[in-house]
Amino acid sequence: MTWDELRDHCLSMPGAQETFPFEPRVSVFKAANGKIFAIGVADADPLHVSVKCDPDLGEALRRDYEAIVEGYHLNKRHWITVTLDADVPDAPVRELVQDSYDLVR
Repeated sequence: MTWDELRDHCLSMPGAQETFPFEPRVSVFKAANGKIFAIGVADADPLHVSVKCDPDLGEALRRDYEAIVEGYHLNKRHWITVTLDADVPDAPVRELVQDSYDLVR
């Protein structure tokens, strides 16, 4: 998954918007209610995205995938960070973004 594909998927959520509250290179995707559902850096190498996640699911995902770790600089119980183009296929990444959006909406 490329940055453009990830960004397009995040912005496809109803009312989603991309903001830059931290610095110009850090994209923060928010639902219409202003709550954050995804955070990423377009020029990161490797490319990764942080999403909100049910704690039990997050724990299971971290056991199953090397590319999924506790949220970087976020609440470690409720956020995960996924390294893209590693051992997590694109379809589950899209589902995790959708789930995160649904959690904050």
